[in-house]
Amino acid sequence: MVAVSEASYSLEGVGSAGRSAHSGECPVARADDHAGAGRPLVLKGAGLRSTMFRRVLQLGLGPGLLTRGLSTRRGVSTLDWDAKVSEFKKKIECILPGKPWETQLYDTSHLPPEQSDVVIIGGGIFGLSVAFWLKKLEKKQDAIRVLVVDQDHTYSQASSAGLSVGGIWQQFSMPENVRLSLFSVEFLRNINEYLAVVDAPPVDLRFNPSGCLLLASEKDAAALENNVKIQRQEGAKVCLMSPEQLQNKFPWVNTEGVALASYGMENEGWFDAWSLLQGLRRKVRSMGVLFCQGEVTRFITSSSCVEGPNGEEMVLKRIHKLHVKMDKSLEYQPVECAIVINAAGAWSGHIAKLAGIGKGPPGTLQGTKLPVEPRKRYVYLWHCPQGPGLETPLVADTSGVYFRREGLGSNYLGGCSPTEEEEPDPANLEVDHDFFQNKVWPHLAQRVPAFQTLKVQSAWAGYYDYNTFDQNGVVGPHPLVVNMYFATGFSGHGLQHALGVGRAVAEVVLEGEFKTINMSPFLFTRFYLEDKLQEYNIL
Repeated sequence: MVAVSEASYSLEGVGSAGRSAHSGECPVARADDHAGAGRPLVLKGAGLRSTMFRRVLQLGLGPGLLTRGLSTRRGVSTLDWDAKVSEFKKKIECILPGKPWETQLYDTSHLPPEQSDVVIIGGGIFGLSVAFWLKKLEKKQDAIRVLVVDQDHTYSQASSAGLSVGGIWQQFSMPENVRLSLFSVEFLRNINEYLAVVDAPPVDLRFNPSGCLLLASEKDAAALENNVKIQRQEGAKVCLMSPEQLQNKFPWVNTEGVALASYGMENEGWFDAWSLLQGLRRKVRSMGVLFCQGEVTRFITSSSCVEGPNGEEMVLKRIHKLHVKMDKSLEYQPVECAIVINAAGAWSGHIAKLAGIGKGPPGTLQGTKLPVEPRKRYVYLWHCPQGPGLETPLVADTSGVYFRREGLGSNYLGGCSPTEEEEPDPANLEVDHDFFQNKVWPHLAQRVPAFQTLKVQSAWAGYYDYNTFDQNGVVGPHPLVVNMYFATGFSGHGLQHALGVGRAVAEVVLEGEFKTINMSPFLFTRFYLEDKLQEYNIL
């Protein structure tokens, strides 16, 4: 039994699946026009020539061709379409009297294409990484059309972009997270081998390899020691330090309450997140990736019933089309697609719900939601001439407070994640300066006595894509909405893992399995199975 909510399409594989014959509806419609009736195409002209031109269109082109765009079933590409329009103009000029033909089609340059093999929702670091690896790994150049849809092209709310402290370390408790960090370091060290663009300046990440220092209390010392064993097994260069060794290495640290410390001796530190973001964006544009500023407001799906492993009935869905509401406008554009990548960051839970994910009986796979929501986090910048100085690594204190050096002018960046009871209202990005005064500064001053005289210079807030289930990422396909894939939910460590996650998602889309790094533990099904991932080192 198959039910299709608008029209039945055959979307069987990337490269041709997203380019089925168009239903003939107008691509530009009112945002509240869910029936798809649409607004008619606007033609500008005058008198007899305009009337005759419309008649020729109706008689010569047939219904729907103007709005159909490309269709691999009939062998028409977007390039073919442009050529046909140009040729048709010349023919019209020959048969119409008067001065040269001036009739213009409605300007659609701000609209996304009507068909795309892959639509990536979210143009942040995860969306761009997936786009890069899809184009990098495609078997034939330009074989896959990729569209990135993003609401916030300025990245004013994304913590993994310009609002991030840009840290990277291998000191995680899960082997997969260690591998992701090592993958990212190799990419970053060879950044211009990956992201070079002809006639464009090289990407300068300003990578600072000052390391990462994690401090553990007596109750957490055993776990820290075990984590370091895992990290070393994966190839990370991490050492353990006693309080005495810590004091000798970093004399500005007050070791009171510290039982053990771990320090990354190689491939750890921080970099300019904004430069990476812009470098990726520039590169994928050069690879042919298309961009559209707008909001995905609707999915058109088909559904079929299958029998589950225990004999229960399961409903499988496939997305055939999505609606993009244009920025600062009431119009929307329907886009046919074969694959949808949910990389919408803090809003990926909303996108999943829009696709019907979680809308089922509680306790069932169909009723399992994507547990990702926006959580507001603060970053503070302070000045302290008597501070630790140039040898300062990225420090994670036993209290959860973290900081690092910023530049060469005695400035420092830092903050702390609030407890569940302290979670701020995510409705806005206003900064709570009392949070620093009451929750951050006392721990800073206790751990680094020189910070007792610091002066806050500025502060900002951004959103984590916070996974309320286990604070770890969600990667790979949804089990029921079979052509939606996830790259989200990393809860604060997404920047340093996005490059490896992007490759993992591209691999499973193109080849059906994870190859470089096995990301199976991060699949969506763990939410239904209530199988939490245990990662202890998340700032």
